[in-house]
Amino acid sequence: MTHATYPLSGQATPSLNKAQWRIIFLASLGGSLEFYDFIIYGIFVQYISAQFFPANDPYVSLILSFSVLALGFLARPFGGAVLGILGDRYGRRPVFIGSLGLTTLATIAIGLLPNYQSWGIAAPLLLVAFRLVQGICLGGELPGAVTYAVEAAPARAGLACGFIIFCVNVGVLIATLVNLGIQYALPPQDVADYGWRIAFLLGGVIGLVSFALRRKLEESPEFVNLHGKATRHPLRELMRHHGRSVLVAAGVAAIIAGFNGMLYGFVPAFLVKTLHYPAPDVALAMTVALVVSSVGLILAGWAGDFVPGRLILRAGSLGLVVVVIPLFALMANHGASIVLVLSLLSLVFSLASGIWPSILAGLFPTQVRFTGIALSYNVSVTLLSGFAPLAATALIAQTGMNSAPALYIAASAALTFWCSFLIPARSASALPPA
Repeated sequence: MTHATYPLSGQATPSLNKAQWRIIFLASLGGSLEFYDFIIYGIFVQYISAQFFPANDPYVSLILSFSVLALGFLARPFGGAVLGILGDRYGRRPVFIGSLGLTTLATIAIGLLPNYQSWGIAAPLLLVAFRLVQGICLGGELPGAVTYAVEAAPARAGLACGFIIFCVNVGVLIATLVNLGIQYALPPQDVADYGWRIAFLLGGVIGLVSFALRRKLEESPEFVNLHGKATRHPLRELMRHHGRSVLVAAGVAAIIAGFNGMLYGFVPAFLVKTLHYPAPDVALAMTVALVVSSVGLILAGWAGDFVPGRLILRAGSLGLVVVVIPLFALMANHGASIVLVLSLLSLVFSLASGIWPSILAGLFPTQVRFTGIALSYNVSVTLLSGFAPLAATALIAQTGMNSAPALYIAASAALTFWCSFLIPARSASALPPA
């Protein structure tokens, strides 16, 4: 099978039917849950560190707990490669169902895991193991959902993928709301003792429901149409025949990795601790920015079914290069409402956020699509998102400017802008009918 192509000029773009919406919805469930889990861990990390990594120095305890979060991040490329290979060799459905089941079990296990005082060294070791399982599964979840969506609705790949990313944002929003509910419902000591466990167990319940629903998924029609000719060595074929596409795809995802790593991994604490914004104002700004981004990316995905996705990506990445530095300067100098600044940044970013998945899917043929998306996306996210907080701190120290983290986002967006010119003109956004 060749690469994806756009609909012919003047050709009507069909609407998604009920069966396609059903598949897209079921495919999106795991992404919501798995990002919920990662956000919940970050929110409650101080309580988890106290129960599983007791130390005389509370900072040592917190560092150890953050290290577990980092391990989950580092497991993503490995998980993406393994699950991608299995998905391209044996089918999307078994991998997709299995990864969600494992994530759900790990989430429930963390919520029920006895602390260090009860189980000794076994407690933190098991916590590390469960987080690694979640990281490995997360590495294949979003690439699998994108693969499923574009192969179920090839002519509306842009809208289908936009909805997938929208549901990921919903998972982040649910995690934020669950945190607020627990903080308001329980006294601080109860939150530290057992309140954080409620958040994980709630995620487990959501996962069980999602698992039951996802079992109703049929195999991807494009994979079925391979008629048993799926490649036995997807990674080998990918690197031998599609190595350039992997590099281009990683560059396309750079803007996503750099922006999200900075916005969610560094900015909230930076705004409160360094720039001295009130914590409630920061929470409100982050929530509004998430909503603005969610609406914008759906519109960008929808537009990608009618115009070349690479043009939308180009506009979004160039726009972010232009506005991110002055907007960060306004934020650093308290020159404008923090809600307005983060909303404007998220609105510009949403152009790229809504279109990148369908572009990545279009860069790879069916036989290696799952592996190609998983490898390129996870390498980019691990490198650029994982190191974003460290890079931001180093930039501020070297320049003496609190707005310096904007340079990291601008560089990531510039890389994506450059790669937008390397995307084949007949690639991405819509796939030929299976």
